[in-house]
Parts: sequence; structure tokens; C-alpha cells
Amino acid sequence: MFHTENIKYGPVSVFLLYYDDFVTEEHLHNLLPEEHIKLETLKHPARRREYVATRVLRTMHFGNEPILYSTIGAPYVKGEGFISISHANHVVGMAYCKSFQVGLDLEPIHEKVMRVKGKFLSEEEKKLTDTSSVEEMIKVWSGKEALYKLAGRKKIIFSENLLLTRVNELIWKGKIYFPNNKKEVLLTIDTKNDFVISINASPVYEVK
Repeated sequence: MFHTENIKYGPVSVFLLYYDDFVTEEHLHNLLPEEHIKLETLKHPARRREYVATRVLRTMHFGNEPILYSTIGAPYVKGEGFISISHANHVVGMAYCKSFQVGLDLEPIHEKVMRVKGKFLSEEEKKLTDTSSVEEMIKVWSGKEALYKLAGRKKIIFSENLLLTRVNELIWKGKIYFPNNKKEVLLTIDTKNDFVISINASPVYEVK
């Protein structure tokens, strides 16, 4: 029913929980009272399983501590450190780091990314990446989703404010650029089974 995997990227741990179409009612003991209320608002079975699986994973690593959210919607566990949550097909991921903010994205590899790549690629990225490769475009999209979680603000244009440059097969430099605030971070963008993992294994830093 559940299969777990832990991956270390430097000081960052990524906890993965793989699951099948389990019966959500059999795992409600993993939910806190307010999470039971939230679950009742979710009607789609897949979304309900995703929500419960996330709480199962939380309980495995942090006990019954609630998942709290900052003013910009970033999740954290009080007294534990920084976390980031993402989902792909039948897998939920939770990144954890004690000392700095993390942004995790899990992205299934799918053809439909080819229909929307023009909306998230910058002109430079169109020249420097293989725009004919589904996997490469998923990596760029996933990396930008991770950057979005690290940006700490709304109203972001992916093709202008979030930029990626490949360093090597695994490492990409991510840029979060706004007129009055520029930040950079190194991202690990890894392929795992039928999905891509994007995570920063080092802190975001400001640049002039």
C-alpha cells in the first residue's frame, strides 16, 4: 500500500511516500481535528488520497505536529525547521532542512508540457535548452516550480522572473529576478522513475 524512500541532497532530506488507490478512511488516525474538517471539503477521491498520504508522511517524520503555513503559503512544522511539499502521480514528497528554506517540486513526465513551454521559457532558455525533449522541458518547468516556492511572493511571470541555466547534468543555477530584488540558488534537478525532482540543497542568496 505504502512504500517509502528517503533521498539526501546535501543537508536536505527528501522523504517520498509512494501509494496505490488506498481507502482513505483506514488512515484517518493520521489526521489532526482541523485536518479532518479540511478533508471533508475535498470531494475528488484522488485529491483526498493525496491529502491523507501527505499527513501519513508527516506523521512518519514529525509525529502529530500540524503543518502550518506562512503568510505566503509556505508550509513549516513549528520547532523543526523548513519543509516543502509536492506531489506527482501516486507519490507525495516532503523536503526538510533544519537551517534554510527549501523548495521542492515533483513533476510527472508528460507530453502536455510541449503545448505550454512557450509560456514559461525565456528567450535565452529557448536557445540553451533542448526544446524538443519532453524530459528537458519537464526539468525546466519543475525547476521553475521549485523557484516559485523559494521566491516568497505572488504575481510572478515564469518566463521573466524565474530563470534557469544548466551547470551540469544534475545542477542548474536558478535565478529569481525582480527589478529591485535579485536572488540566485543552485538547484538539483533529478529524474526518478517517471517523474522529476527539483530541490535546492543550499540556501538562496541575494545578488547585486
